Amino acid sequence: MVSREEIHSLCHKYYEENFAAGKKFEPEKTFLPANGKVLDVDDLSMLIDASLDMWLTAGRFHEQFEKEFAKFWGLRHSLMVNSGSSANLVAFSALTSPFLKDRKLKPGDEFITPAACFPTTINPALQYGLTPVFVDVDLKIHNVTPEQIEEAITPKTKLVMIAHTLGNPYDAKKISEICKEKGIWFVEDCCDALGATIHEKHVGTFGDLATCSFYPAHHITTGEGGAVMTNNPALKKFAESFRDWGRDCYCAPAQENTCQKRYSWKIGELPLGYDHKYIYSHIGYNLKATDWQAALGLSQLKKVSGFIEKRRYNFNYLKTKLIELGAEEYFDFPTALEGANPSWFGFLLTLKNANMNRSSLLQYLNDKKIGTRLLFGGNITKQPGYLEINKRVIGDLKNTNLIMEKSFYVGIWPGLNEEMLNYIASNLMHVKNL
Repeated sequence: MVSREEIHSLCHKYYEENFAAGKKFEPEKTFLPANGKVLDVDDLSMLIDASLDMWLTAGRFHEQFEKEFAKFWGLRHSLMVNSGSSANLVAFSALTSPFLKDRKLKPGDEFITPAACFPTTINPALQYGLTPVFVDVDLKIHNVTPEQIEEAITPKTKLVMIAHTLGNPYDAKKISEICKEKGIWFVEDCCDALGATIHEKHVGTFGDLATCSFYPAHHITTGEGGAVMTNNPALKKFAESFRDWGRDCYCAPAQENTCQKRYSWKIGELPLGYDHKYIYSHIGYNLKATDWQAALGLSQLKKVSGFIEKRRYNFNYLKTKLIELGAEEYFDFPTALEGANPSWFGFLLTLKNANMNRSSLLQYLNDKKIGTRLLFGGNITKQPGYLEINKRVIGDLKNTNLIMEKSFYVGIWPGLNEEMLNYIASNLMHVKNL
């Protein structure tokens, strides 16, 4: 009989023979993506362990990951979902629960968000019928400021939902205080910002809810995957319901009758004793993750502190190198707020000269096998899918438009070393030829 230990031993041997040595970096031949994942033999071993359980859906690894991930944030609850976009959908949906009564979000309510954003931060609210109020960003941190939030608030404002752009925190403490004072829900999209802190607290711990992504580009990966976090037990219950088909039952997978009255409930207009496992208190979805994803997440979570520190090191190394090369004459670099410790997702560069052609530079970098990314949707109000939506816009979005036209980022993820960063820096200086 073949044991798990024998299978894992073969797994380690396979990894050593095929992946352990890595690939030698060859300038102009090795592609350096703007984002990437770092996987090792422990990750492979955990995936195999989950496979050997023959448990296809959420199981023991899923339960353990949710506990460990909440512990990392210092929060009471974390719910794993199948993507960061689903995390935003679940977090938003929780705030529409009828159990919130007068505080539930309704079509026609307004929500404040930056125009320089990723689409799925705002799509759930748009699809539910809320009106977005788009604000500009500060050009140094590429995030909104508390003052911009305050300026946009009206009696219709019921939600502020904003991301910590590229892992660089905004002043979540001050924005949280504004929202609490005015009775406005606050959701922190931390999909780019795992491990970032502001005022010595993790981002994601200031809002009513927070979200995270585990796509391969992000700080840890589960392939596809994400999470919703909160300290509020009621919001956790609503979010879990929306994630799990909208059901009222809160039994864990493969468990039954946790409430000890499965056939004794009387809810809605259903007959007395209708099986609680099939009672739906919300109009929900199925957005759960698999145990394979959770197993990989547990392995990645053990390495997350090292990943974050490598991102910070790479960011500072690349910045120092670019300054040495005189790049400040051509680019604006991102800065952090006082009291913030970013968990950098990428190194954003903004061309200073309005006459410089960004596309030409990006094409040159691409030809040199250096990957780049724009700042997501640029000005989301200019995107074709958003031209006709009902919206309010505060001011002229001058900085957002500049980002849309002149900004891009290069990689600083943990798989890049100093030799690779030197290569990126030297090729960025092609900007002098534009």
